[in-house]
Amino acid sequence: MVKHIVFFKFEDNSAEHKQLVHDKIMFLKDKITVLKHLEVGINFSPEERAFDLALISDFASKEDLASYAIHPLHVELVTYLKSVNTITKVVDYEY
Repeated sequence: MVKHIVFFKFEDNSAEHKQLVHDKIMFLKDKITVLKHLEVGINFSPEERAFDLALISDFASKEDLASYAIHPLHVELVTYLKSVNTITKVVDYEY
């Protein structure tokens, strides 16, 4: 199994925008079959170092993660996130 974790920091970190991104990500849940698990959390910590949102997903293999990365719905989401100046950090690992 592969765990894929992404942290997001938004230029617009309003509650409305964070909820919009949450919903855009969760839309993928039943649309991309290689996604075994998907959760999205909106940060409540006021710390300066905190990111705004976290995505946690599971895949059966590295190949499935690679397939997800190029899936048209995922590419559309990434294009949107880039358009709103999103900073991301990622961790991928096998377990």
